[in-house]
Amino acid sequence: MPDRKPPTARGAATWHRILEAAYAEFAQFGFAGARIERITSAARTNKAQLYGYFGTKDALFDAVLAESFRQIIDLATIDAYDLPGWAVRLYDEYLAHPDIVRLATWTRLERRPQGYLVDESDRQDAEKLAAIAAAQEAGVVREGDPFDVMTLVISMSMAWSPVSTVYAAHPGEDAADHDRRRALLRDAVRRAVAPS
Repeated sequence: MPDRKPPTARGAATWHRILEAAYAEFAQFGFAGARIERITSAARTNKAQLYGYFGTKDALFDAVLAESFRQIIDLATIDAYDLPGWAVRLYDEYLAHPDIVRLATWTRLERRPQGYLVDESDRQDAEKLAAIAAAQEAGVVREGDPFDVMTLVISMSMAWSPVSTVYAAHPGEDAADHDRRRALLRDAVRRAVAPS
């Protein structure tokens, strides 16, 4: 698989345009429905450059997914001593960036129906797991597998996200609705991760 970084500084702008166009295309249409022609048109480039940078449509999708996870990690950094606050930050990021959730959902539906959402080499949770383990060691977070704790908190934070089978929140709603959900989420996570 080609490197996920542009080979030269001169190619960086094109590389970023391809990733941005692919992000929008994959989020809207999924892997199967996405068209390379639309991506290259939106990125103002050609197939040769796209394949030169990413190799295959599969590798391009993987690069887009990895970048979207890096974005959410940067925007909603974990504080294992305040997992309820982290859950609320995730709620807000899913509200502001619903395409991140859509990409993850397409991945689960089309590419990885079970197991980890991303390939082992693309997992970006080592820092989160270490932080949760440290909080457990300090007696702040309940005992158990740090991965299970992380998974539970992330799942709770997605209760009103675009993948909800009950209700997907949106930014246009009354602020009081979001505040009510944030308060409920904060309290539910606090109770779920409290040491026994």
